Amino acid sequence: MGRSARVVLESSVLLAPYARIGGGGGGFTGEEDAAQVALRPGAEALLRRLRYSNLRVAICHPEGLPTNESGFLERTANMHCFGYMPLTSPSGSHLLNELMLEWSTTNSCFFVTSRVDEVLLSELQNNNWTVIAIDNEYITESSRVIHIGMLQELLITLATSIKREIGSSSTLLVGYVMKQSREDDFAKAIFRGAFPLYPSNNGLIFVPLSFELPLASQLQEVDLVLHKITDEIINIDPNPSISFPKGISFSTGMSEIIRFVDDRCDFCIIDPFKNIYPLLDRLQIQEILVRLEGLNTEGRPKIRAPFSLKAENFCVSELQKKLAEANLSFPLIVKPQVACGVADAHNMALIFKIEEFSNLTMPLPAILQEYIDHGSKIFKFYVIGDKIFHAIKNSMPNASHLKSSSGGKPLTFNSLKTLPIATKEQLLQNRVQDSKTLDIALVEGAAKLLKELLGLTIFGFDVVVQEASGEHVIVDLNYLPSFKEVPDNEAMLAFWDSIRQTYESRKGMIQT
Repeated sequence: MGRSARVVLESSVLLAPYARIGGGGGGFTGEEDAAQVALRPGAEALLRRLRYSNLRVAICHPEGLPTNESGFLERTANMHCFGYMPLTSPSGSHLLNELMLEWSTTNSCFFVTSRVDEVLLSELQNNNWTVIAIDNEYITESSRVIHIGMLQELLITLATSIKREIGSSSTLLVGYVMKQSREDDFAKAIFRGAFPLYPSNNGLIFVPLSFELPLASQLQEVDLVLHKITDEIINIDPNPSISFPKGISFSTGMSEIIRFVDDRCDFCIIDPFKNIYPLLDRLQIQEILVRLEGLNTEGRPKIRAPFSLKAENFCVSELQKKLAEANLSFPLIVKPQVACGVADAHNMALIFKIEEFSNLTMPLPAILQEYIDHGSKIFKFYVIGDKIFHAIKNSMPNASHLKSSSGGKPLTFNSLKTLPIATKEQLLQNRVQDSKTLDIALVEGAAKLLKELLGLTIFGFDVVVQEASGEHVIVDLNYLPSFKEVPDNEAMLAFWDSIRQTYESRKGMIQT
């Protein structure tokens, strides 16, 4: 992309004001009174995002900064792999550090401060630095000074400034809505640097949309929005007659984004809300998966949805009749009909006989599914645009092992937190007994059909291979998974390409 970008954060924008307290309460020693040194609110989240931003970041300190503050900032810089340096030249020959003078000749440079020092600001501007002044109206107005009111405005300010400096109409500003925990999954556990503030190799700049700031102005700055709408669900009405999105309460910020998008038919989002709503309902997921049976041909394993039944209650006499009609036999796995977005969506139970329903406490309505012996192996497939990846993970033991440990009671678990995983001995036994293999071409064909049926850019699904028959059964389907098992370099490039391709495709459809 030509010139790179550097950001220097002056200490005043990171450190919270503190009151000196005697007795060593802050854990520092020295001639100064001990002081509780801490980052100001919002600074830690900012630093985490800058760490993986594709920007070169440094923290600087003015001359005379107290030892405890300087030590704290240096540790902070090291933890985030940032540079740490004095603001002024160590030799005293220049007002600015020599590195900052050198950087400005080959980089787009941004200096972020909340201090008033007109001489320093003049020197920065004379050396082509853009100054971003936070919450300081006394800093002189200038074409190279940008005033913002809050630290939370810094990322959107940097993103729009970098896009403006690049000056390329092909550079896209991607606003994303994602909880910090999920963003960390993407940025750290999966592919580091997936949300760069400096353009990706195909011209994408990513910036988080902040619910602490007016959303309308942020949305007007970005070219498209990437979101995980299911993370912003506050409540879902369990009434089985309600069709989503009716009955769903979203966070205030997400509700505003939904209204903004609904009012602008040409605005691009990844992915359309209406395409995601079916994945909130395990019954609708089942109906989608049933359509895959058209892929089945003679001489190949069958791919299908799990056999299942919807239950409005756990009345034993009613269920006994319905299970017989649906040709379902034990063991059964019980799942809430609501698939995600609420706290108990992943609470499940394994039932070994009809009497165990009498004392079962699970959210209703529920979906009863056949439990499939699958050799304790699950195949996780990830669709990112037109790329398909898969990985193998250890999974639940076969039913006989689970029944022996259930104590004659339903085996309850949370599939995200307490999923029972096969032991090493069980895995070894399965390897000896298992002769069924995964038909990758068959599942990739199913992935392509699912992409067409769902209209989604990024999604994942889980496949198990039934030990007895070799049938391939898709047991879960979800939007925007974390891709933990996909190699970093492959996932990141596919991720960026899928976003650009989807944007260009949908803009093309709107223009025609």
